[in-house]
Amino acid sequence: QVRLVESGGGLVQAGGSLRLSCAASGFAFSRSYVDWYRQAPGKQREWVATVTSSGNTNYASATKGRFTIFRDNAKNTVYLQMNSLKPEDTAHYYCYTESIWGQGTQVTVSS
Repeated sequence: QVRLVESGGGLVQAGGSLRLSCAASGFAFSRSYVDWYRQAPGKQREWVATVTSSGNTNYASATKGRFTIFRDNAKNTVYLQMNSLKPEDTAHYYCYTESIWGQGTQVTVSS
């Protein structure tokens, strides 16, 4: 069964850090690019970052320099390290690959 499971969300103060995980199963994960997206209440889902199968990365302008996406193919997991968090980073965060969405994990940043 093809599956993505996110974890690592929570409540953090502005300026703090969180690391999100996206664990994959049921497909050839190492060959896939993986995206992180987020959706805040009342807003459209927006792209956050991408890591390719070879480990190349790309970031949205709002997260570049603060967020780092990386993968561990041995663990079939992609991570999103989020530093210097801001209240506007509050959202439900999802990973996406191979036309599959995970259930997401909530990140709340208090001011």
